[in-house]
Amino acid sequence: MITKNSEELLEKSLDSVRKLSGDLVIIDDYSTDNTLSIAKRFGARVFKRHDENLGRQRAFGLSRCRGKWVLMLDADEIISSQLYDEIKSKVESERLKVDGFNIPYQNHLLGRAIHYGGEGYKIMRLFRKSASSISDSLIHEHVLVEGAVGEMKGKIYHFSYRTVGQMFLKFTDYAKREARRKIASGERTNLRKIIFHPLHMFWARYVKDQGYRDCLPRLILDLGFAYMEWLTYMLMLFYKNKP
Repeated sequence: MITKNSEELLEKSLDSVRKLSGDLVIIDDYSTDNTLSIAKRFGARVFKRHDENLGRQRAFGLSRCRGKWVLMLDADEIISSQLYDEIKSKVESERLKVDGFNIPYQNHLLGRAIHYGGEGYKIMRLFRKSASSISDSLIHEHVLVEGAVGEMKGKIYHFSYRTVGQMFLKFTDYAKREARRKIASGERTNLRKIIFHPLHMFWARYVKDQGYRDCLPRLILDLGFAYMEWLTYMLMLFYKNKP
C-alpha cells in the first residue's frame, strides 16, 4: 500500500486485511497526519519514500514483501468478507495453477455504490511475488503477471469519491500526472483536444455507458472526469513551454 495523508479510511482498510497476513507493507510519502500512527498500530512495516512515479513506489513496496502472495491495495479500499474468504481459500491451496487474480471493484460516490458509466471493472490485485512485476508509470500503474490469471468473485469496496472537494483534488492531481505522461510519450495537445476530448469523456461515461442510471450526483462525477480531461490538455501547453 502507498500512503500520503491517508488517515481517513486507512484503519478500515487495514482492519479488513490484517488477518490475511502478518506482513503489512506500507510505502509512505512523508505523511503529516495520523497515517503513520495508524499503520504502526496494525503492526505494518512502514518505509518512508518519495517518488512521483507511482509504479516505482509500488515496485519498491513489492520488493519489501516477504510472502509468496501479495495483495495490493490503496488506502481508500476495503476488501469484502466474501473476498477475504476467497483469498484465504485460494492462496492456501497447493493445487492452484494460476499466478494472479483480477478482482472486481465496487466503487462508491458520496458513500453510495455506483454501477454504470465505466465503474464496473476488475484489476490485477492478488499475485505471486515470484511471477510478477509492476509497470513504471506516473499514474495507474499495472501489475504484470507471467503465468495464468484467474478471477475472484468477491469485491474490493473502493471509496474513491468521498466528497466533491476531495474528488476534484484527485482529478487535478491525476491531470497533472497524465499531462506529464502524455508529453513523455510524445503526444501533443491542440485546440481540438482541449475542446472535444472533455465533451466526449462526459458523453461516453454519462450517456453512452449509462452513468445517469446511478444517481443524480453521478452528474457531478462525470463532469469531474470531463474537467480532468480538459485540464490534462491545458497543462500540456504549460509543461511544454516550461523551462
